[in-house]
Amino acid sequence: MKKIILDTNFLLTAIKFKIDIFSQLQEYDIYILDKTLKELENKKNEKLAKELIEKHNIKIIKTSNDKYVDDLLLEYKDFIIATQDKELKEKLKKAKISTISLRQKKYLIENVL
Repeated sequence: MKKIILDTNFLLTAIKFKIDIFSQLQEYDIYILDKTLKELENKKNEKLAKELIEKHNIKIIKTSNDKYVDDLLLEYKDFIIATQDKELKEKLKKAKISTISLRQKKYLIENVL
């Protein structure tokens, strides 16, 4: 099974546009970084995002260093990274890491490298 890490903005964008990403990600093992939970704090849809994480049994990857989430994501070469961040997508592309992003506010597109 493919493994995917959800970035903070990907999760919040899906909530904002009411996109059921989980039905589209059924073939993936879904993870988030522990620092993503920290990034969610004081965001508009923090409570709903955390409820979805719990409801869908998303696995949390413990990180031990003080890097930014985007920098940490570049270290997970065996994962697909789900993000809406244009700058991060460019960095991931250069690092040859596949991505998934939302298109037309309704479906997911995978960019396999």
